[in-house]
Amino acid sequence: MIISAILGNKFDPATDTFDPAVLAGLHEEKVVLPSAALVKRIQRVTTDHGRELGIMLDGGHAPDLRDGDVLHLDATGAIVISVEHTDVLVIAPGSIREMGVVAHNLGNRHMQAQFFGEDSEYGAQVMVLAYDHTVEDYLKHVGVQYSRQERIMPVPFRHAEHTH
Repeated sequence: MIISAILGNKFDPATDTFDPAVLAGLHEEKVVLPSAALVKRIQRVTTDHGRELGIMLDGGHAPDLRDGDVLHLDATGAIVISVEHTDVLVIAPGSIREMGVVAHNLGNRHMQAQFFGEDSEYGAQVMVLAYDHTVEDYLKHVGVQYSRQERIMPVPFRHAEHTH
């Protein structure tokens, strides 16, 4: 089976073409992906039931895959993306100065980060990045509050192109 479009997302009620209630009572087959694979437009995957699928999304217009994306739906069930947990550092600096110094140093290392506010599941203003032992050592050295967690990230970390 070749998947060329995402039908909707079971966790996103704002998806205008898909009603998540349609999944109620249907069997869900999962395609478990690491976060890094969410940016790939063309890939071969296998569901948790051993079914092989090809994903071929329009590279210019398709958004990145997300946890809960519905790839296929019929009367018997659905095939849904399930994202693996990512090992991350959740950094919660105590001041704007601390945040600036940390962000500057991590930017010099070209670390990809995501930022969340107090209204997020973190309950605080935090910066989240993929786990790296050298960053953890740096945070310990400068005394910035952080924790190491396993999280399903809403969007994948991607390596940005860089020029000076």
